[in-house]
Amino acid sequence: MSGARRVRELYDEASIRARTEALAAEIAAWKPQNLLVVAVLKGSFMFAADLMRAMHRAGIEPQVEFIHLSSYLDGTVSTGQVKILRDVESTVEDRDVLLVDDILESGRTLAFAKDLLIARGARSVKVCVILEKPGKRAVQLDADFVGFHCPDLFVVGYGMDVAHSYRQLPFIGVVETEA
Repeated sequence: MSGARRVRELYDEASIRARTEALAAEIAAWKPQNLLVVAVLKGSFMFAADLMRAMHRAGIEPQVEFIHLSSYLDGTVSTGQVKILRDVESTVEDRDVLLVDDILESGRTLAFAKDLLIARGARSVKVCVILEKPGKRAVQLDADFVGFHCPDLFVVGYGMDVAHSYRQLPFIGVVETEA
């Protein structure tokens, strides 16, 4: 594939910021108790940070943890196998847990994480994603809080990458190759 690459914007910074504030209000309405936010690395790091600040403004005082799961490795297609690269260190027993990820697509990674946290005794586990691709589900899982319903495109930016590139973009977009 030759030609210059550019990223076409799908969701701009202002839209992401507004939707994140709205998600924080939805989460506050849930009225979680002893809330632990578990951010799924690496893709969710920007969204999780913005969501945590928005949750603070909404009057929620959660603790935060990280879990690093992978099913993509260096490619753009899921391997179908979920691996734990870094586990949660805090106890989840008898706590409300908000699992935060960048995108719900096949659902394998989030279903794996949700089942793991429930097995460890979480009182409840809700899922929050900035993007959802409803037509791509390989397992039965619905997000409780969704930023945007995304077209069936491979997206980058706002923490999401292709082969470790484009995570730094402040918006969500699609890499295009110009002829």
